[in-house]
Amino acid sequence: MTIKPDLSAPIPADLGAVHFVGIGGSGMSGIARLVLGAGHRVTGSDSRDSANIAALRDLGAEVAIGHAAENLPDDVDTVVVTGALWQDNPEYRLALERGIPVLHRSQALAALIAGRRLVSVAGAHGKTTSTGMVITGLLALGEDPSFVNGGVIEELGVSSAAGSGELFVVEADESDGSFLLYDTSVALITNVDPDHLDHYGSFEAFEQAFVDFADRAREFVVISSDDAGATRVRERLSHPRVLTFGEAADAAVRVHDIVTDGPVAFALTYEGREYRAQLRIPGRHNAINAAGAFAVLVGLGFDPQRSLDGIARFAGTGRRFELHGTVDGVSVYDDYAHHPTEVAAALSAARTVVGDGRIIAVHQPHLYSRTRLFAKEFAEVLERYADETVVLDVYGAREDPEPGVTGALVSERFADPERVAFIADWQEAADHTARIARPGDFVITLGCGDVYRIVPQILGSLEHERRD
Repeated sequence: MTIKPDLSAPIPADLGAVHFVGIGGSGMSGIARLVLGAGHRVTGSDSRDSANIAALRDLGAEVAIGHAAENLPDDVDTVVVTGALWQDNPEYRLALERGIPVLHRSQALAALIAGRRLVSVAGAHGKTTSTGMVITGLLALGEDPSFVNGGVIEELGVSSAAGSGELFVVEADESDGSFLLYDTSVALITNVDPDHLDHYGSFEAFEQAFVDFADRAREFVVISSDDAGATRVRERLSHPRVLTFGEAADAAVRVHDIVTDGPVAFALTYEGREYRAQLRIPGRHNAINAAGAFAVLVGLGFDPQRSLDGIARFAGTGRRFELHGTVDGVSVYDDYAHHPTEVAAALSAARTVVGDGRIIAVHQPHLYSRTRLFAKEFAEVLERYADETVVLDVYGAREDPEPGVTGALVSERFADPERVAFIADWQEAADHTARIARPGDFVITLGCGDVYRIVPQILGSLEHERRD
């Protein structure tokens, strides 16, 4: 069982020397980078090496690979953990025994944010892209915000940075309720599609958390006009200043004239005037994300056209439709999508740029509970938007296995069994993918677990298949 951090625990006035357990993740590594930048000594550990860890080491962090009690320094002042950590983790157990303050990563981030004007971006999907768009727009406008994003921003090469300006932009995690910790000035809610029910227990509790998050915003709220869950949340808000965005006729920032044959182009209408842009990335959903980021910037008082021009510079983030290689005309992409709505958005965006080629989805279900709850929905969107699908086994993350819950729950719900294969062995899955791929096809790995690690195997299998 994973830990249940005490989000009400007091945050030390001075973090001192900080040890991160699970330092390599996108969120944790971003916070560790800021802690290093603030002059603190940083140590940490993770189960495997990564580019994030290499970058932190270059900045002076001491990182061990593997979790062991001896990784915890004798002179550490604060330990930072994630909700994905198991209770028997030896570093976590030793910190408790020593009486060292143990903070959830959101508490450490809250300590860094203190006193800043905070823009918090929340939602079941679209957070990382929307956060990246806000940051890119602010930089283009000449601002110097601090930020922590859930993915590396392509043109910046980092997921976090300490700026000199008053603004601080964060991707706020709703999965465990920790987004309620922040002293938010501007709340952006991309959508409220039901998720994380393993934590909240019900749709109503999940939506209530977003109501609480929005109503606590000091300045204003930006929220989708189109998403059903967001609409229900908006109706329950008591906040005096709410800006809506989307395709709805009454949206404060209305998106229209969306063209998706390549990098998405669109128009926005705001306060009676029309503004146009073309992004550097594809997908109808990204036109919607851009509208939300635009609403944040104009709500902060920035010029509308300059704001939209700045957002249009955004070139994407890591693990969002990210191209890893092409072999004999077969392009292999990776995407973080792990909810049916996200999978539909990722694959429909790919469809706009694949041309005459086919889409082969390699889907890794994430969490046993999510797979059990949404197996039918995953099957429906995969069958609708992909030409062929390979389903891997479940990435359990913070959950214990559930009897009978495997990737087969998804594959068995396809109406046409000829278009899907459940293959638990990764090398067999890579070989199968290479056999069915043709020049012009896109192979897209999907999931927020470790499915990206199969990409080199797929590329290798494609090369081997073409040699033979």
